[in-house]
Amino acid sequence: MNRHLTRQDANSAKTDCFVDRPRIFVLARPSLADTINDFYTYFDVKLEQPVSGKYYPSEKIVENAGRVCYLSFSNPATKTTAAYVKKLIRHGHESVLEHVAWTLIFTGVSRAFTHQLVRHRAGFSYSQLSQQYVDHRSIRFVIPAEILADPKLLPRWRKVVLSQRAQYVELMNSLSQTPSEYSARESMRSVRSAARSVLPNCIEAIIAVTANARAWRHFLSVRGSIEGDIEMRRVSAEVLKTLKQDAPNLFFDFELEMLGDSWPIVKRVCS
Repeated sequence: MNRHLTRQDANSAKTDCFVDRPRIFVLARPSLADTINDFYTYFDVKLEQPVSGKYYPSEKIVENAGRVCYLSFSNPATKTTAAYVKKLIRHGHESVLEHVAWTLIFTGVSRAFTHQLVRHRAGFSYSQLSQQYVDHRSIRFVIPAEILADPKLLPRWRKVVLSQRAQYVELMNSLSQTPSEYSARESMRSVRSAARSVLPNCIEAIIAVTANARAWRHFLSVRGSIEGDIEMRRVSAEVLKTLKQDAPNLFFDFELEMLGDSWPIVKRVCS
């Protein structure tokens, strides 16, 4: 069975409260400071690749941080930045990759997904949409790819989640009428905390994620290749495409493949 969402299926699935795919927005990416030229002057470096030429800032940062370890700024081997960072990775010297980081905003991902994501601690920082401070009466639901694959299941699934949202609204309205000794702010926090107990795991959970290149590589290695978790695979694929645009040589040994279910999977390739 072809599990890839067709254009017709996508159009029929999309409403104001349903979303069928993850999206990633880049909030921040590595950049080189103008003072890097002072750094080169201090070490009397003869540059084979002028800073004004074509390069990827993230990779140049990693290269120079790596050269600090050996004071090898003259680059006697005349290796390109790409060759240098690839050699670091091949030899397992990935601590240097921790000097560059990206901040990404994930939308169209489920609360179930973020529960798995936030287990990654080393090198990661998170800021997630709050269910206590944000009213979820108009929140969106993330449709699982497995549900999209079966036309008979989608209407039933939508009916169930809309019923759960209706229960949330009813609880919000009822609890809001209950007298409370708390301040207005804390009363609302209490009401939303209780009402959210009936919300499903497919509620959209917008999240900001900052991680360094080494942490992103670990995430892609252990999460992007899990065949049975299609949402994780889809998000990992978007992460890889985003990071490869900024730093192709820091992620040169990761590729995307399509499985028989027509969804992408991240593969670590031998190099």
